[in-house]
Amino acid sequence: MRPVWLLLGVSCVVLGGIGAVLPLLPTVPFMLLAAYCFARSSNRAHDWLINHRIFGPAIADWQRSGAISLAAKYAATASVVVVYTISIVMDLRPALLIVQGITLCAVMAFIWSRPHH
Repeated sequence: MRPVWLLLGVSCVVLGGIGAVLPLLPTVPFMLLAAYCFARSSNRAHDWLINHRIFGPAIADWQRSGAISLAAKYAATASVVVVYTISIVMDLRPALLIVQGITLCAVMAFIWSRPHH
């Protein structure tokens, strides 16, 4: 089972890395999931990720208190605004915009309900 967890962890790191560049994919949730997978598969990969200079602090905040940094909250909000604006500009069907809007509002409500440091 360890190889499966390792493959899932690596996949999450790749998706999180892509999400760091594209506003369509979230970065931190994938890195949190990667840390979870690595904890079950590879101490070396887990240690690398939780000590990473960019991703490590967000993982530590989440593990310690379920916190999301204020900077990450603002970045997530900006990404949501950009993505939804692109959807409007692309003239998506109203039903899709409604579903996307409800989903994005729920995501923002969760993010902003978390404590921050």
